[in-house]
Amino acid sequence: MEKVRLGKTDLYVNPIGLGANAVGGYNIHPDLNDAQGKEVVRTAIEHGINFIDTASMYGLGHSEELIGEVVQELGNRSKLIIATKVGPKMINGERVMDNSPSFLKEEVEKSLRRLKTDYIDLLYIHFPDEHTPKNEAIGALKELKDEGKIRAIGVSNFTLIQLQEANQDGYVDVVQGHYNLIHREAEKELFPYTLEHEIAFIPYFPLASGLLTGKYTKDTEIPEYRKKSQFFQKDIYDKIVEKVDQLRPMAEARNVEVTNIVLAWYLAQEAVTAIIPGAKKAEQILSNLKTADVSLSKEEIQKIDELFQLD
Repeated sequence: MEKVRLGKTDLYVNPIGLGANAVGGYNIHPDLNDAQGKEVVRTAIEHGINFIDTASMYGLGHSEELIGEVVQELGNRSKLIIATKVGPKMINGERVMDNSPSFLKEEVEKSLRRLKTDYIDLLYIHFPDEHTPKNEAIGALKELKDEGKIRAIGVSNFTLIQLQEANQDGYVDVVQGHYNLIHREAEKELFPYTLEHEIAFIPYFPLASGLLTGKYTKDTEIPEYRKKSQFFQKDIYDKIVEKVDQLRPMAEARNVEVTNIVLAWYLAQEAVTAIIPGAKKAEQILSNLKTADVSLSKEEIQKIDELFQLD
């Protein structure tokens, strides 16, 4: 698959990357295995994925450590685009947002050590705080960029107003935000701005905690830990499952999974630069990569768009 450019940067990535919150993210996913997590990263890299997305919050640094070990083992750091996110900090078991320049710079040093590298390709502020002027926070990252410690600047979970403040000097390269077929607010709130300013957009939760993979039916017993999500409430859940079922013929005609149809739809959106689906097992990497072979017609793109329009 042809690589794509992240915004105005000199970073080029395979548009199908790896979201690594299930690699060492023991505080997010139950029953993770370090060896299995490392094999996920190894498989991704060996099959052409060069864009790996992690965060200090995933396993409180453990995800970064595992990725660093695999990259060191394979010895191909210069061929990879590694993205990580700094913050929040943990105080008495509670997440506290902090975008202060001093905190950001301290956290970048920690991430560099865990990743076993002397530069980070893409560094995000993971969450905005309520008190730091956003252009000051980005200014601190610009200093790190000038020092060669990071190559590109990103923000995650920022509102449009926060993004506009952060990008006052034009330093923001990438925005990562919650976006999928059943959570499409970014289309109105962020996409016009990112397109106008040549900022890359990377969606997270592209498969909506598995709801858009086709593995759920109306008879599926919902895992207890999913029941708190609004999309897993019975009425909403049933409507989503009905819509996902309508994607099955497209998948079957191509001998791929519903997942691949959904991911291909994102890549067909002008504002979406790349996708970072997660994987707990190596075989999921291979399955996700089949998306590269899916070319949706204009009619199919429109049909999916209309099917999942927000009510």
